[in-house]
Amino acid sequence: MIAVICGFLTAFAVGMLLIPINIRLVKRLKAGQPILSYVDNHKAKQGTPTMGGASIVLALLPALFFTRHGDKTSYVILIVTVGYALVGFIDDFIKVRYKNNKGLSAVQKIIFQVMLATIVAVYAYYAENVGSTVYAPFMPKQLELGRLAPVYYIFIFLAFTNSVNLTDGLDGLAASVTATNALFCAVMLGVAFFAGALVGDGAFNMIVLCAALVGSLLAFLCFNTHPAKIFMGDTGSLALGGFLACVAVLGKMSLSMLLVGVMYVLTSLSVIIQVVYFKLTHGKRVFLMAPLHHHFERKGVFEGKIAVIYTLVTFVCGAVTVALMLALY
Repeated sequence: MIAVICGFLTAFAVGMLLIPINIRLVKRLKAGQPILSYVDNHKAKQGTPTMGGASIVLALLPALFFTRHGDKTSYVILIVTVGYALVGFIDDFIKVRYKNNKGLSAVQKIIFQVMLATIVAVYAYYAENVGSTVYAPFMPKQLELGRLAPVYYIFIFLAFTNSVNLTDGLDGLAASVTATNALFCAVMLGVAFFAGALVGDGAFNMIVLCAALVGSLLAFLCFNTHPAKIFMGDTGSLALGGFLACVAVLGKMSLSMLLVGVMYVLTSLSVIIQVVYFKLTHGKRVFLMAPLHHHFERKGVFEGKIAVIYTLVTFVCGAVTVALMLALY
């Protein structure tokens, strides 16, 4: 428990030190966030410092001092997180370098994401403590995926990374929702660990890292709530998605985390529904704007209120998921 608290506090403290430096550096380099032309109500945010995700990731690294070094799970998670952060950094760099909000193409992003996801999926499939099984919050036994496990793991990575990326559209939204997800991820891993469903130092290390992520994100939120002084950029959103996906796969908690991450799911579904309906009806729309949070914003809901509602829904779903797990264990 002491290691978990230390991981949280250290990440928070390092984040509070790094983020102001991050802001000053980005301002000096004039690497402000470009805004898409059709998001006209966000024009005032043009030029806000971006790439704050670098500070989020760097603040996580000291948590290694509080993990158990006999297991390499924490190293795998952090390497994967840094890998996705680098993909996001390339995307952000192209945006600020050429003063547009396009960055890497969708195909290029997917290729990089699939490459990283495939490496982790194969590692997880052959790892002794993971293999081809997952837990469900509503079933006492593990689900056997067999040879489809690596494909499922790759899907989890693509789902989390892109969903977190899509959720990052309002001040404080992605950071607050992800902090809540990480909090309940730590709780679920703790329940499974003490119930004997997860064993070994790997489970303990994942709890420490999740606590550290909560600390890092809380520090970031001190500068990212409305009006945001810095954005996380794809550097942050892809890194956060990669982190959650890695913990979901290695902790065999992917189904539970999809339930906790219901706002990620709804965000992605709103985009899919909008695109499909637009093409089928030759220009008609279901939502005023997708993703879903922009629809609410167009309806006149203040973006800070949207972030609070998303976070509360995530908290309730997390509490229900933990309650289901406690009932089973």
